[in-house]
Amino acid sequence: MRSLGQFPERAHLVGAYALGKAQRIIRLLREAGWSRPIYVHGAMERLNALYEREGVALGPLLPTRDLPRGALGGEVAIAPPGAIQDRWARRFADPIPAFASGWMGVRARARQRGVELPLVISDHADWGELTATFEELDPEEVWITHGREEGLLRWAELRGMKARALRLVGYDEEDERPDEAAEGA
Repeated sequence: MRSLGQFPERAHLVGAYALGKAQRIIRLLREAGWSRPIYVHGAMERLNALYEREGVALGPLLPTRDLPRGALGGEVAIAPPGAIQDRWARRFADPIPAFASGWMGVRARARQRGVELPLVISDHADWGELTATFEELDPEEVWITHGREEGLLRWAELRGMKARALRLVGYDEEDERPDEAAEGA
């Protein structure tokens, strides 16, 4: 919010992933007092509408398509991270590229992405949030998709909760031992 006050003539373009992160940014802006419309890239519209249908109030949202060149001075737009570095972003009023990620705490990452306004917001739930959610929801089965799954598998086992680690292509492959790789071939 401080940057919006300091640079009221510039468009603030926030890179955020379309599922979850974008809606979290919208809610954080609303909680901070931003009541004006938030502009959203077309790739965000359907997921935002889904959140609204499910009862998550996001406030006034407007599409960025068909806006004239030089638009959005003093406004906030949220888009997929790739769009912030694309020609899509260049059409707006002296854009301030922002990116919402836990990685923005690492200055080199922010510089590498050409981010002027790094927003340090992690995607990951902490242990307490994660386990409290499982206890509250009591799912039939928990699927763990990345990270060090051993601890969470053991936690679920101790509570009689069915859980399994899913191996996704490209995740944790560097940790695979050579003998395991040969067995899987």
